Amino acid sequence: MIVPKFGVGTFRLSGQAVVDSVKNALETGYRAVDTAQIYGNETEVGQAIRESAVNRQDLFITTKIWTEHYSHEKLIPSLKESLHKLGTDVVDLTLIHWPAPKLGISITEMMQNLLEAKHQGLTKHIGISNFNIELTQQAIDAVGIENITTNQIELSPYLQNQKLASFLQSQNIDVTSYMTLAYGKVLNDPVLGKIAKTYQTSTAQIALAWALQNGYAVIPSSTKREHLLANLKAQDIQLNTEEMLQISSLERNGREVNPENLAPEWD
Repeated sequence: MIVPKFGVGTFRLSGQAVVDSVKNALETGYRAVDTAQIYGNETEVGQAIRESAVNRQDLFITTKIWTEHYSHEKLIPSLKESLHKLGTDVVDLTLIHWPAPKLGISITEMMQNLLEAKHQGLTKHIGISNFNIELTQQAIDAVGIENITTNQIELSPYLQNQKLASFLQSQNIDVTSYMTLAYGKVLNDPVLGKIAKTYQTSTAQIALAWALQNGYAVIPSSTKREHLLANLKAQDIQLNTEEMLQISSLERNGREVNPENLAPEWD
């Protein structure tokens, strides 16, 4: 697996909140940071990295190209701007953020533009986010399976996306789970609560442990140092087969993020 199993997300964080969150994450042991052009916080993420004591070569930084930058004229300049904001010469991973089928730019074109950025040494790895099976296959056909590092998709106990996740794993494409806690909706789940009691942990840790045991990378975010630390400890939890089955029964197709014009037809 190329993508680190555990990273810190920065979605919906801005200003000093994102600086503090990333610095706290790095201080507590995180070494992967996930951001995106549309989050509007790459500058603050870069600041946090500079102000931390962690060497750049020990970090795995991911950003995502926003839809308006997919064209040949715009993708590479936009990524160079992201690098400038992040204060680095190269990011570890760059993703196409949404397939945005109604934009009129083909998957082939956007992926080849992204591959060109990799060839120019602006990013070590490339991948996709929010792609369904059909569009993932188009991306594979466009740039070769060896160039699709991950598909970052919404996954939680309430949205298990089994068909897509199984397809990705069958292709040896890393699955990165975002929104693993479903905007906090899973935190009060009685099934997760019961399992958490057994391990004397939180429901958040159980949900993250479930994702990790399924072989997914996770990128939870938090503005609280104690939550960042607690999330990290999900890696120490080993759920048994019965508990994993109980969690898989929670599937309710509870998608939280599905922007019109950007999202594909889901599998």
